[in-house]
Amino acid sequence: MIGLVLVTHGALASQFVAAMEHVVGAQRQVEAICIGPDDDMEQRRRDILDAVASADSGDGVILLTDMFGGTPSNLAISVMDKAKVEVIAGVNLPMLIKLASVRDHASLGEAVDLAQESGRKYISIASRVLAGDGA
Repeated sequence: MIGLVLVTHGALASQFVAAMEHVVGAQRQVEAICIGPDDDMEQRRRDILDAVASADSGDGVILLTDMFGGTPSNLAISVMDKAKVEVIAGVNLPMLIKLASVRDHASLGEAVDLAQESGRKYISIASRVLAGDGA
């Protein structure tokens, strides 16, 4: 099973895990790393590596961050060469729900592709959808 490690600004990571589990039920091999403004970033990098090790059963780990270019994303990217991981920036709930359903049978590459597709698919502008103009 592919592990998941969420790395975000503030408590967003733990709240995303709670929301995902609210929808799909309890999940194994999922870790949350919440980055605060006063954190020791080298310690947080070590925390990410520990979380990756905890979440990895041999199939790899997807690190999900809130925003490309932000500190959480930069920290996640900095560990890519130390483990079998992929980093996806711009995490959202549809992406997590998709990953929960495919991570026990998909390859790491397939899972990140499906997550990206789901994440994009469910970004909608309600007024346009209701007017029949698409997303």
